[in-house]
Amino acid sequence: MAGKAFDSGTADSVADHCGVALWLGPGVESDEEAMGDLIGEAIARADQEDVFAFMTQMGEFHPTYTHWYLPLIGVDLPHQGRGYGSALLVHSLRLCDADRLPAYLEATNPRNKLLYERHGFEEQGIIQAGGSPPMWPMLRQPVATSNRNAVNRQSST
Repeated sequence: MAGKAFDSGTADSVADHCGVALWLGPGVESDEEAMGDLIGEAIARADQEDVFAFMTQMGEFHPTYTHWYLPLIGVDLPHQGRGYGSALLVHSLRLCDADRLPAYLEATNPRNKLLYERHGFEEQGIIQAGGSPPMWPMLRQPVATSNRNAVNRQSST
């Protein structure tokens, strides 16, 4: 789902990889076909309809305009609560702001939803199918930055 972040140089880590964020930039898409194949192989046939309905809802909320997408962010359980998730978000959101582009993600639990709200993300609705837990699509508009501090996320170092 987020493997292309490695190819495009938008995989970030903190604290010796205790936390990671995999961003997909404008024009970089998840491999939908591979995800569908994986679901077909890994999910019991009786559950596939709900899983595909859930994924369809995800697609309905996903922006169709130019944006940055965060399909995966996580901090290793023993290291949670130390601010690593916030550090990863602050770093990347500064770059999104410099690009003057919105950021989009899906919050998978209420605790993370609160974290994202603290960083300027706003809930766009709710995604839920069958007996799935809820997931919240969230969008953050770019914040104006000073040109002299702007960073071009696409540049390689």
